[in-house]
Amino acid sequence: MTEGLTAVFARLIAATGPISIAHYMAEANARYYGSRDPLGAAGDFVTAPEISQMFGELIGLWLADLWQRAGRPEGACYVELGPGRGTLARDALRAARRGGLCPEVHFVETSPALKALQEAAHPGAVWHHDLSGLPTDKPLLIVANEFLDALPVRQLVRTASGWRERMVGLDADGAFLPVAGTRPMDAAVPERFATAAEGAIVEASPAAATIVQEVAGRLAAQGGAALLIDYGYAEPQLGSTLQAVRAHRKVDVFAAPGEADLTAHVDFATLGEVAEQAGARWLGTSTQGHWLAALGIGARAGSLARAAPQAAEAIEAATIRLTAPAEMGALFKVMGLAAPGWPDGAGLHRVI
Repeated sequence: MTEGLTAVFARLIAATGPISIAHYMAEANARYYGSRDPLGAAGDFVTAPEISQMFGELIGLWLADLWQRAGRPEGACYVELGPGRGTLARDALRAARRGGLCPEVHFVETSPALKALQEAAHPGAVWHHDLSGLPTDKPLLIVANEFLDALPVRQLVRTASGWRERMVGLDADGAFLPVAGTRPMDAAVPERFATAAEGAIVEASPAAATIVQEVAGRLAAQGGAALLIDYGYAEPQLGSTLQAVRAHRKVDVFAAPGEADLTAHVDFATLGEVAEQAGARWLGTSTQGHWLAALGIGARAGSLARAAPQAAEAIEAATIRLTAPAEMGALFKVMGLAAPGWPDGAGLHRVI
C-alpha cells in the first residue's frame, strides 16, 4: 500500500524544515490526479464540459471559424491540455467537423486514471506527457480548460522583517500550517506590491507562465491558436487564492494533501504579457459568460430545447450555470492566443 502523503510531508518537514507552498501543491496534486477520476457527481468537482455539451461545441466552432479565416492550413492538430474524461474534446471535435475541420488529436495528460478514460473515448488520439512531444511542423489548435489553476503557485508574505516565501510547517500537534520562511525575498516582489502592509500575500505561478510561454512560442513558430479557460482575475492582485475542494465542498488546504483538489486563481493579465513576449498574439480575455453569449449559446440552447422539449428545463439551468455572473459567468475567464498573421477570435477583446 502506498504511504499517505501526509506522513511523507510530516517526515520531510520534521527532518529538513518547512517546504514551500509550491512544493506542497505540486506533490499533492500529482498524487491526487494520478490516482482517481475526480470529475462528476461521485467525484470532487464538475467542470463546464460535464455541465453541457454546448460548452465544448462552441469551443469547436470557435476553433473551426478561426482556422477557416486563417486560410484552412493543412495538417492542423487539436491539442488539449488536461482533457479530463475527453468530454470537451468529443463535443468540440464533433462541432469542428461541421466547419470542415478534422484535425489530428493530441492530448497532454499525466494521470494514468484519466488517460484510461480518454483512450476509451478517443482511441485515435496521440498522448504526450508534456508539450515537448507535440508535432513541431503543423499548426496547433490548443485548448486548456481548468488546467492552469491546478499548477503550483508560489506565495510571498510580508512580515515585520520584510518579504519571505510562504512555507508549510508543522505545529506542536503535528498538523500542517503556513509559516514564513527565513530567506529575504524582497527582490522577487513586483514593484506595485513592494510596500504592501504586513500580512499581505503575493501569489504567482511560474509553472503556468512556463506553460503559456511554451504554448505561445509554438504558435509563433508553427501557426495556430489557443483557448485558455479557467477561473481567475483580470489584473494582478494581493491575497492567497489557494483552495482545496473535496466532494464538491471547500475543505482545509492543509488537512489531507493528495486527497483533495488544490487550485489557485489564474493571473490572466500576467499570462497575456508572457504570451506576447514569446511571440504570440494575445487576442484578448473575456469573461466566460460574455464569450459564450457572443458565440451564441442562447441560440444553441433554444435549438437543443426544441429538439428535446423534455430536457428544456435542464438545458436552461446549464446555460445559467455556465453564463450567469453569480455562477461561472464572471469568475471564469477565456483568454485567446494566436500566431502572428492569424485572425482575431470571436467574442474576445483586450479589455475586460
